[in-house]
Amino acid sequence: MIPETTGTEGETLIAKVMSTVRSRIASRALTPGAKLPSIRSFSTNLKVSKSTVVEAYDRLAAEGLIRSRPGSGFFVAAPLAPLSLADLGPKLDRQVDPLWISRQALESGDDVLKPGCGWLPPSWMQEEGLRRALRALARGNASTLVDYGPLLGLPALRTLLARRIGLRGIEVSPEQIMLTESGTQAIDLLCRFLLKPGDTVLVDDPCYFNFHALLRAHQAEIVGIPYTQTGPDIAAFADAVEIHRPRLYITNSALQNPTGATLSPLVAHRLLKLADKAGLTIIEDDIFADFEETPAPRLAAFDGLERVVHIGSFSKSLSAAVRCGFIVAPRAWIEPLADLKIATSFGGPGFSAALMLALLKDGSYRKHMEGVRQRLARAMAETTTKLTQIGITPWLEPQGGMFLWCKLPDGVDAADLARRALAKKIVLAPGNAFSHAQTASGFLRFNVAQCQDERLFRELALLIA
Repeated sequence: MIPETTGTEGETLIAKVMSTVRSRIASRALTPGAKLPSIRSFSTNLKVSKSTVVEAYDRLAAEGLIRSRPGSGFFVAAPLAPLSLADLGPKLDRQVDPLWISRQALESGDDVLKPGCGWLPPSWMQEEGLRRALRALARGNASTLVDYGPLLGLPALRTLLARRIGLRGIEVSPEQIMLTESGTQAIDLLCRFLLKPGDTVLVDDPCYFNFHALLRAHQAEIVGIPYTQTGPDIAAFADAVEIHRPRLYITNSALQNPTGATLSPLVAHRLLKLADKAGLTIIEDDIFADFEETPAPRLAAFDGLERVVHIGSFSKSLSAAVRCGFIVAPRAWIEPLADLKIATSFGGPGFSAALMLALLKDGSYRKHMEGVRQRLARAMAETTTKLTQIGITPWLEPQGGMFLWCKLPDGVDAADLARRALAKKIVLAPGNAFSHAQTASGFLRFNVAQCQDERLFRELALLIA
């Protein structure tokens, strides 16, 4: 005889018991510390077997909602937060700061449109390749599944990365590469290594909003440099270097976030001259490298990794769930960076690195990204047309990637529009979240891969009318 608590029907009965307990706790019929009904009485009242109630109570205890006292029964575990209807919907009153877009996009459900988020839809990702690689790893060496990875990262992956980075004109050995858990962790480690509180850091204006949040966490002084269609404004950059004596400059060379602009060779050379004269270190965030149709100039290639540190990750192209990034730095920096890595996260991303290596080696990643670039090109053209028709104008036509930086009609404030759109279950990316000088109130960043639903354009047309 099959036990009642197995199979679809059994799982449904267990879920019924769990739901009943949760409802009683939520309605305050069961308060913190209160004893739950006995297994016998609950099974009688709900007309299920005692084994079903036992399994349901065990699962609720594993969630921390209830706890067992041997010989006494089960009790409600923890005090509850005050019941608030405001917690049931989007937080419309939250200040639109550098963390606003991330919080709204990460915390929203599948029924919310996310043209303001910074990643591809799940359906665009290499799901079957990931499943195939996971199956292969599950059959392999057990240490990959359970042990810490090498401190600098899987040697085979660092060797492969050195070859891939070399294709962008950056000559590097595997010993100059350290794997990290993400591009964000890479920048965090470099900031810990290079900065002390009060140091000045230059960023593009507009730039990726998380640069602002991360630098504030490091108590750095932030100075924004206006970004043009060919790179940072060189005159403004020169003035900032002279006045503020910055320690660091963080930028994207390729497909700059949020504008989609590409650094020109002329601006790159002038920028490096100023950096060299001022003793300024540059962090070149190259996270969107594989989205390019035509490779842009790389500061690290021109500089030879003397003053430029190069970073990247696969969060945008392969999987945000499998965390794996990297730092490419001068040889002398690798050991102290490794010490910081031990202090902050201990080992390397062993499992993630093995998974990335499997996906990069079998040729499927190259084909996957070819398809992604083609889809993005179509989405870019379609989104540009639809936005233009309702009065939202692209700042430039990007050479690739997923981002479209757009000017709103005169008089429309992006932050106000974003709050009103959130009430319609649409997450937008208002311009001032990217601007340290707060000069982009009339701009929005659109992720064209997330703009495939016609409801977006209908709602936007009504909201800006």
